[in-house]
Amino acid sequence: MTTQTTSPPDALLFITPGCVHCPAVLQGLSDLLKQTLIGKLTVINVAAHPEEAEKYGVRAAPWLKLGPFTLTGAQTPAELKHWVEWCSSETGYAKYFEQLLEDGSIKAAGEFVSEAPERLQYLLTFIADPEKSLIIRAGASAILESYQNKGPLQNLLTQLAKLSENSDHRVRADACHLLGMSGMKEAKPYLQQCLNDSDAEVREIASESLQLLATS
Repeated sequence: MTTQTTSPPDALLFITPGCVHCPAVLQGLSDLLKQTLIGKLTVINVAAHPEEAEKYGVRAAPWLKLGPFTLTGAQTPAELKHWVEWCSSETGYAKYFEQLLEDGSIKAAGEFVSEAPERLQYLLTFIADPEKSLIIRAGASAILESYQNKGPLQNLLTQLAKLSENSDHRVRADACHLLGMSGMKEAKPYLQQCLNDSDAEVREIASESLQLLATS
């Protein structure tokens, strides 16, 4: 996994006059600033600077850019502190993706990956967990598939190979599918091994993926 920065994240907050939740979020961030848990706090009033809101695609307030994460709506002091801590952890990236996918914000999750393609690796967290909701697993798969035959997905070959040996057949099936999408000949041995899998679906997907690799 990618090592995250350990320096305090900066915060950019957009507020609007009459916003019910803005004062609480602003206070929470101010407290974190005093505790040096965030490095810098910039506050912009949308009414005074609508051009700034347009620049960042702000549609509602409070809107917060905290380190790499974009958060909207009410945030308690405890939640803000958690997000600050997660800015420097692998857990935080997975949590952020989970929130976006749970909300159905696949486009936003995809854009988050496009900003730094190495973030694609965090989506494997959901592929590896068959108990995650269908909307999360389907969203993660859709974003991973969008990198078919591309470097960011190909860089995950080792992780996908390991998942193809997972104890859960659903994880093995998804891994086989993504191994085929990688377009890499190095994926063939793992797929060939799955042709003898105990699960019929895994065998079928492994066969289809091998066919896909043959045409890549």
